[in-house]
Amino acid sequence: MAASTNSFLVGNNTTQMIPALKPKSTSQSLLHLTKPNTFHLAGQKTKPASVRCVSSPTQIQDGARSAPTGSQDRVFNFAAGPATLPENVLLKAQADLYNWRGSGMSVMEMSHRGKEFLSIIQKAESDLRHLLEIPSEYSVLFLQGGATTQFAGLPLNLCKPEDTVDFVVTGSWGDKAVKEAKKYCKTNVVWSGKSDKYTKVPSFEGLEQSPDAKYLHICANETIHGVEFKDYPVVRNPNGFLVADMSSNFCSKPVDVSKFGVIYGGAQKNVGPSGVTIVIIRKDLIGNAQEITPVMLDYKIHDENSSLYNTPPCFGIYMCGLVFEDLLEQGGLKEVEKKNQRKADLLYNAIEESKGFFKCPVEKSVRSLMNVPFTLEKSELEGEFIKEAAKEKMVQLKGHRSVGGMRASIYNAMPLAGVEKLVAFMKDFQAKHA
Repeated sequence: MAASTNSFLVGNNTTQMIPALKPKSTSQSLLHLTKPNTFHLAGQKTKPASVRCVSSPTQIQDGARSAPTGSQDRVFNFAAGPATLPENVLLKAQADLYNWRGSGMSVMEMSHRGKEFLSIIQKAESDLRHLLEIPSEYSVLFLQGGATTQFAGLPLNLCKPEDTVDFVVTGSWGDKAVKEAKKYCKTNVVWSGKSDKYTKVPSFEGLEQSPDAKYLHICANETIHGVEFKDYPVVRNPNGFLVADMSSNFCSKPVDVSKFGVIYGGAQKNVGPSGVTIVIIRKDLIGNAQEITPVMLDYKIHDENSSLYNTPPCFGIYMCGLVFEDLLEQGGLKEVEKKNQRKADLLYNAIEESKGFFKCPVEKSVRSLMNVPFTLEKSELEGEFIKEAAKEKMVQLKGHRSVGGMRASIYNAMPLAGVEKLVAFMKDFQAKHA
């Protein structure tokens, strides 16, 4: 049974509905402790002191909060991850932070085995299954360690040391996955875009896959280089399966989960804060881990314990759950994809219409809807571009240190207004410096 937005579950019973609090502006503090606390100081009389953790003088009286001021105090954050989160999700978390739905405690204080948190993680999984239409023969695991940890976890769980794994490498993250997997199995890079500076995706028909490869690994969206698979290769081995790192385009569009043996990704780009890693895995692939596999990397352990073998990233999972709710309220991933396509089209069109002043190196057919890398014709102006954009409350536009230039990450939570403002700034900047 799922908890409503104004109630929480205890066993099979739902507590009485409580009034929703209007949160303060996001620029103000999240936590206010107004109950007097007594301090004993040597040689002085005991006196009550009101303890407050604030960043503004705004007062809270009788549990009432001032109305939110909206986005006026916030920047447009184009960071690649951790990334911007939906403002309504942040406000909801703010309202619940001190006392989650009348439970008398914050989510950060709950036992992960208590009924309150069980309702949170179960609803998060249920909503994610709804969003991606995940078949019942797949398990959903909420883990830790980032997608990078899964570079080791995958071969340890899915292979024997003598097994071969094929890789299509379209960017830095795919390359790192190969290097880590080499420690635990044989690896075969069937295609790499390194010679073309990772600007394209290969034709699937020409891939020389190993006939006995245990699985084929891809990175569905390369965060650094802005290359995204628009379709997916078919594994040559009839007993093999496809594995995809979807960290930076997870829940940005509908995906046919049944095409994959494993989908995994870090939450900190599209669906939550850093600290949560989501693994969606076909159940028949669980339970074959190598003997050297650490217990915390064994999918069977986490599956049997419903992601609660040890203390999970409770608050991060709670935040992911709020994001899943928000995506469902938007109409699901088909509607989300339409919004993302519109934002990406607006930005890529501005780049193309600049007549070379701005350039995107990625092949047009595989340009990412999430991460847009671009450079200036006059590279000496890039520092000024980033500095001037920051003055206009557009931050984190500097490209990854390995490739330079600029990069605008326009994940689900980036509003259209943010992209429109960036495009207008780009046009003004070009007018001044062309």
